[in-house]
Formats: sequence, C-alpha cells, structure tokens
Amino acid sequence: MLDIKFIRENRDLVRSGAEAKGISVNLDQIFQLDDKRRALIQEGDTLKAKRNTVSAEVGKIKKQGGDASAVIAEMETVKNRIQEIDPELREVETTLTGLLLTVPNIPHPSVPIGKTPADNKEIFRWGEIPQADFPVKPHWELTEKLGIVDFDRGAKVSGAGFPFYVGKGAALERALINFFLDEASSRGYKELMPPIVVNEDSARGTGQIPDKEDLMYIVERDKLYMIPTAEVPVTNFHRDEQLYEKDLPIRYAAYTPCFRREAGSYGKDVRGLNRLHQFDKVELVKFVHPSASYDELESLRQDAEHLLQLLGLPYHTLLMCTGDMGFTQTKKYDLEVWAPGQKKWLEVSSCSNFESFQARRMNIKFRPGNGGKPEIVHTLNGSGLALPRVVAALIEHYQTPEGKVIIPKVLHQYTKFEVIG
Repeated sequence: MLDIKFIRENRDLVRSGAEAKGISVNLDQIFQLDDKRRALIQEGDTLKAKRNTVSAEVGKIKKQGGDASAVIAEMETVKNRIQEIDPELREVETTLTGLLLTVPNIPHPSVPIGKTPADNKEIFRWGEIPQADFPVKPHWELTEKLGIVDFDRGAKVSGAGFPFYVGKGAALERALINFFLDEASSRGYKELMPPIVVNEDSARGTGQIPDKEDLMYIVERDKLYMIPTAEVPVTNFHRDEQLYEKDLPIRYAAYTPCFRREAGSYGKDVRGLNRLHQFDKVELVKFVHPSASYDELESLRQDAEHLLQLLGLPYHTLLMCTGDMGFTQTKKYDLEVWAPGQKKWLEVSSCSNFESFQARRMNIKFRPGNGGKPEIVHTLNGSGLALPRVVAALIEHYQTPEGKVIIPKVLHQYTKFEVIG
C-alpha cells in the first residue's frame, strides 16, 4: 500500500497514476477519514494529559482536607470520553486501512501510458521464428498422440484445467522444474520450498486480496487461500521482520504448484496447456535496497530470459503499459515465447518491481548500515518460469515431421532421454 503521508503530499500523482491503470479511487474520502483519525488522536492525547493533571489535583486537594468532588466528577467525564474515543478511533483506522488497500501503486515514469495489450512496447527479441517445411501441429494434438498429457482423465477426476502428465510428459515437467531451480541457484538465488496455502494476512500482504480474491481458490472452513503463485508465501517469508542492509539483496527461488480460478477460461485461446487451473511454476523473489530496485529488475528479467535462451526457444520481451500491468506493480516486463503450432506468442514470465508497496503492507524493513532509522525494503518477483506454456512451446518448437519431440540438450541430464516418441 501507499503511505498516507505520501498520498497527501502527492495527491495529483496518485490520482493520475490510478487513472492510468484504469482504476477509480476515492481520495477525498481517504483524506476525510485521515483528518478524523488525526483529530481523535489529538483529542485523546489532550484528554489523557488532562486526566493526569486532574488526578494529581485530586490528590493535592484531599491532602489539604478539601472537597474534591467537583474535580472527581470532571475526571470521570474525561475518563468516559477517553473510553469512547478508543473504539471510535479503531473503527476509523480500520475503515481508512480498507480504503488505502484500494489505492494502486504508481507506474514508473518509464512505463508507457496505455489501456490495452496493443499499447505494450516490445523492447527485445531473441531467436528466429522457425519456418518448418511440414505442417506444424499444436501441442494438444502431439500430447494426445504421444500419450504424455491426459486432459480427459484430468477433467474426469478434477474438472477442466487439471491435466495429468503421463510417462515422459511427467518426466519432462519434473526435468524443467529441476533445471530452472538449478539455474536460479547458480545465479545467486536461495531455494525455498514454501506452503501452498496461505492465510488472509499473507494474501493481503502481496496484494492478492482484495484485488484478485475472486480468482483464488479458498479453503472456506479454515479461511486459507490456495496460492496463485509462490510470490505470496515467499514474499511473506520476511513479514514483520527487520532485515539488515548488509544482507541485501536477498534472492529466493521456489517451485510450487499454483492454483487459479481464471474466470472466463474458455475458447480457442485456452486450449491444451495454454491456461490451467493448476500448474507448476518456479518463482524468483527479491528483497532489495530502494536505490538498487530498478537495476535488480533488469537483472531479474535477464535471469528469466537466460532460461529461454538455454532452451533455444524464440521469445520477445514486452514493457507493459499502465493499463495492462496490474494493481501492485510500478513496472512490469512480460516474456512471451513463440508457439509455432499455434502461430502465437505465449506469456511464460512476468517480472515486476513493487517498490515499497508490498513491503509496507507486510511491515518488512531494513536497518541501514550507518545505524539510521529503519526503511521499507523494496520487493520484486518474476516467473522463472511458468511450466505449462514452456512445455507447450517446447513441444511445438521441437516437433519432427514424424510427430516426435526432440528434447533440448540442456535437459538431457535431467530427463535421461533425448526424444519423445
């Protein structure tokens, strides 16, 4: 969330930033509640000081043998008002916090203004789009023929969007996970294996609620949320903690299954592995010094791109426009891989900077090396990578005229086989 003091001092910037993201915010109501909160705090402090003064006065009068009844009555009135203020203040603060949670993060000045994906800006492209001399099939036809992904049995057991990976399909999925984690480790990330359910505070901390609560699977009985990404538990790993500047940046990599309801999942664009309710993903998360967060964003993007280059999959990198970047981010890159069987780009990674937005919600600070006042840390995360679409693109890219799939050389040590089919 944004700091109320920052919002007050930069109201035009906050309002225009929200408008650029297509989000309506009620800043006037926020300021009214904050004024009321301040007035109640001031009144409470004044009355508590008066209570202490009156209490001392009562003792003095009694010591002199005088009548303190009038002063005692005044003290009782003060005491009653203090008791009224405390719950009133808590109610105002709760309402104010709820409204502050609806204020989005402010886009970085380098982010293009826009409303739709057409306004996103391609900043980098790698690899040649293959020109096959045979009909290139989409991955869902190949996976069915090869028997490596079973969508029908997954639908029977759990519903659409919950496939079984079978035989070499399961081995390929596992190989990619291990490959991604090993590469992350070699680039300075410490591996975590987090829970796949989180509590309400954790979901709120990273901004999943209230913004995306309707897209999450909820364990109602225990009020727990199935994670849509490892970003949620991993970023909350340091919630309510004070880090040390000398330890920054802190980098984590985590593999988890992810769960998303994905409202409106139907049609030709979500066939096969393109959009699932349960999928595997390796997530990269950073806690960094504010002065380094945008340099760290660039290195995060390069860490994700490095994986696609090693796999030999053509991709491009997009700088997302204000209207297509999300509620919590200040700047976001999407990496899209080319799927020749579908003749389209598939998103396999988003790399984002949140500055202090998430960390303020989660109360994650760091103590400067000079012993100064603790500061809010900056958080970043990116997919490194999301598995289903990588598998889809890999199968389509490395298919042969005979309907087999060649395994990229970098995966041979993990799969122990070089071809499927």
